[in-house]
Amino acid sequence: MVSRLALGCMTFGQEADEDTAYAILDAFVEAGGTLIDNADVYADGRSEEILGRWMRDRPEHRKNLVLATKGRFPVTGQSGAGLSRAYLHRALDASLRRLGVERIDIYQAHGPDPREPLEEFAAFAVEATAAGKVAHVGVSNFAGWQTALLHSEMLRSGAAAPVSLQPQYSLLVREPEWEQLPATRALNMGTMVWGPLGAGWLTGKYRRASSAPSGSRLGDDPNRGLEAFSRRGTERNWRTVETLAEVAAQHGLTSAHVALAWVMDRPGITAALVGARTADQLRTSLQAANLHLDPAAMEVLDKVSEPATPDYPYTFLTEVSAWNER
Repeated sequence: MVSRLALGCMTFGQEADEDTAYAILDAFVEAGGTLIDNADVYADGRSEEILGRWMRDRPEHRKNLVLATKGRFPVTGQSGAGLSRAYLHRALDASLRRLGVERIDIYQAHGPDPREPLEEFAAFAVEATAAGKVAHVGVSNFAGWQTALLHSEMLRSGAAAPVSLQPQYSLLVREPEWEQLPATRALNMGTMVWGPLGAGWLTGKYRRASSAPSGSRLGDDPNRGLEAFSRRGTERNWRTVETLAEVAAQHGLTSAHVALAWVMDRPGITAALVGARTADQLRTSLQAANLHLDPAAMEVLDKVSEPATPDYPYTFLTEVSAWNER
């Protein structure tokens, strides 16, 4: 059982310095938040170090937190990055040192590794949990079939099943509905989603006919990563952003609050991860923690954001479902 909104720590040590990160963490627990997600690559390990120092300075909070972190990608001083059993043990030990804890509640593979068989991760999970270093394991950015195969392999290997998947999911990124979310529901796994605000696109700060505001991610770099204008500025996405703003205005809410409420009420979603550059920014996001949209608003947003369905096998599977309902 975790809070509907979870705190992502990617800004720590980058956009948020240590004092700011402390203020963000304090605001999160004061609001009743319990799930904190990190990764060893965030700020090249500095984010875990900052979180670790905060937990050392606030020991009264540790027992109420569900602490998650991830390993798989290169970190300075850790060679051989990937999902090999040997590397994951080194990465886990380094995360434990940086966090200053003896056990991580959910240790996640940050992404798949085509070079390594899934048996490697399963063997690592058996050993890490037996050693008391990890309570549960999960995965991030795995496809549905990879999640299902790993689930099966872990049970075959004598490991406990993975408890969670962490995919990107929002009104702008609904493709997880084709395979990833059905897989987690079928396997009784939790789903903590990253990017529920579309990297700022669903906050209302970007407008179709205007330049990105100064100080925003795309204002600083219009071609930044997954959220770049050249990649995300499609007609469907602009219609979604504009309809979201209309729904928010009709309900006296902000676009960000409506976008978060939509994500949290979608089938199979356990928690939505929100990050922040400041404590005030986080407090604003946390106002959506107990917000639920009415069915009419959900229907409008579902319709405008519905992605084009690839012809096969997804259109075929949709038709099969329709036949079953006749």
